[in-house]
Amino acid sequence: MRSSPDTGWYSVRCVFRWESPRDAYEERVTLWKADSFDQAIVMAEREAAEYGSDGAMRYLGLARAYRLPDDVIEPGTEVFSLIRDSDLEPEKYLDTFFDAGDERQGRVS
Repeated sequence: MRSSPDTGWYSVRCVFRWESPRDAYEERVTLWKADSFDQAIVMAEREAAEYGSDGAMRYLGLARAYRLPDDVIEPGTEVFSLIRDSDLEPEKYLDTFFDAGDERQGRVS
């Protein structure tokens, strides 16, 4: 099988909803060797269906892909990038999209 010129590593972000013990959302980024964005998303969505198959969560049908710039995965390789236009000031932007107060996260010093 010959490789497509687009063959490379793709990261795909999928969004899930946890149904219990409390309502929560999870975003996962997985890596896939694929020939196209479409192929990477198909592979990621198959895995997402398995990941959410235990009934505690469900895949919400949102998958976004990013083609990595190189065919080499090494420390510091960018695995996902999303650019969003917004008129919000930086602090409000972060509060709105990334630090709304309900995240399950810790702090590092």
